[in-house]
Order: sequence, then structure tokens, then C-alpha cells
Amino acid sequence: MLSLDAGIVLRIPALLLALTVHEYAHGAVSYSLGDPTPRLEGRLTMNPFAHLDIMGTLMLVFVGFGWAKPVSINPSYYRHPRTDIMKVSFAGPGANLFLCFMAVLLMFIMSKMGVRSSGVFDFLRWLQMYNVWFAFFNLIPIPPLDGSKILMELLPGSTAYKYETMIAPYSMYILIALCITGIVGMVITPFATIYLKVVYGILNIFM
Repeated sequence: MLSLDAGIVLRIPALLLALTVHEYAHGAVSYSLGDPTPRLEGRLTMNPFAHLDIMGTLMLVFVGFGWAKPVSINPSYYRHPRTDIMKVSFAGPGANLFLCFMAVLLMFIMSKMGVRSSGVFDFLRWLQMYNVWFAFFNLIPIPPLDGSKILMELLPGSTAYKYETMIAPYSMYILIALCITGIVGMVITPFATIYLKVVYGILNIFM
């Protein structure tokens, strides 16, 4: 069994990788759509320190609710602002789901080889968990999470404006309350479970 210190040693890099991939994906997709802002602000990098918000990361480790430094974007560069904003918004959670898939794939291969009791396997387990939870947490439609940006682009303009002005001033309190009461876990768990079952099911078919 891992000691507490060993567990933290594995959790921190897994968490940093999840946060970094998430923010890098936002910046990379925005840049690919013609927006130079992420590159100009030095966010097109896999260096975690470029994306790290110290308080947000500590909150995520010890409280279960946190954040990275958001990537600035400028939708005025987009050819199709509504759909492009949705692409950029989904890029972060999508990248987390892909990284979760890769972690599960490597764990699956190691299990087939009979290698389950190792630091690498435990690191991959944390990587799987952080990424699948981070993905679905960010898809919650509460500002400033990615899900709210996707929702507001799907709603008619006036409705989206009303939704943002009504929710945004209280969003931090809402998110904290949802985390403290465990409602976030109840919402995310079914989606995370279904996603992982699908991933393991696919791997069982093809491997």
C-alpha cells in the first residue's frame, strides 16, 4: 500500500498533466482557428507552470474543487464564432477524456502483462481519475466552466445573456455549495462510470 507521501508524489504530476493538457488544448484549438492570443500570451506550451494557478491547484488537490489559469481567447478572429467557441470550449474536456483513454489503455496493457503493483500503474490510475473527473466537471453548465460557454452558444442570444447575468455573479458560491454537499459527485459519477465502461468495453473487444 502506498504511503500518504508516495500517494501525493503520484497525484501531483497526474494532476498537473491533466490541468496542462486541458488548457493547452483550449489554446491550441483557438490558435488553429486563427486566434493568435494563446501564442502571444505563451500558453501554447506543455510547461505546467504556464497554466498553473497555485490556489486553484491546491483547492483541487485538497478540496476537490479547483481551477487552472484560464486561456485567453479572442473570438473576433474566428470565421464562425458560435461553432468555433464551442470547439474551443470542448477542446479542454475532450483532451482530458483522450488522456484518460490513454491512461486506461496503458493500465490495460500492464494488467495483461501481470504488472499491477507498481508506481507507474498507480500514477496511471490517478491520471485516469483526474482526467475523467476534470472533463465532466468542466462540462457542468455553470460559469466560468466550459459547459456554460457551450450552453450559451446553443441558447438564443437573449436567453444566453439572461442566463449568464443571472448565474455568473453567484457561480463560485454555487460551485462550492455543489462540491460541499456532494451534488457534484452525484452528477459526475454516472457520466464518468459510463465513459470508463465504454473505454474498457472497447479495449476488451480489440485487445
